[in-house]
Amino acid sequence: MPRNTKQRHAIRLAFEIAGRPLAPEEALAAARRAHAGLGIATVYRAIKAALEEGWLVAVELPGSSARYELAGKKHHHHFHCRACGKVFEIAGCVENLRKLIPSGFRVTDHDVLLYGYCCDCAPAPIASDSISATDRLP
Repeated sequence: MPRNTKQRHAIRLAFEIAGRPLAPEEALAAARRAHAGLGIATVYRAIKAALEEGWLVAVELPGSSARYELAGKKHHHHFHCRACGKVFEIAGCVENLRKLIPSGFRVTDHDVLLYGYCCDCAPAPIASDSISATDRLP
């Protein structure tokens, strides 16, 4: 059983407070607020141990390194900001997903990943812009 050190406690707290998936570098920056001397190697070791213990799960992103989030959450999906690279959780699921499944197919699992710009990175809307956000979806 891994030791519960001050460093590991700071890392776990970083994930608990973030409320979203974190890259190891993001976990390091957040955990350093509680433990200034923390290094990236310690974060990687703590993440590996947390995955083995089952309190963290990996969030795989195509073309990007994995992020990690607390295990045991309700079904949800993710939003990846193209500007800052942060990943956010989206509660719930896509409506009418079953209608997209071809006849005779049996889905056993799914994952939806949306890309765009988070509220901090999105350009401000132009006053004359009368198209709603949902109308702009591809």
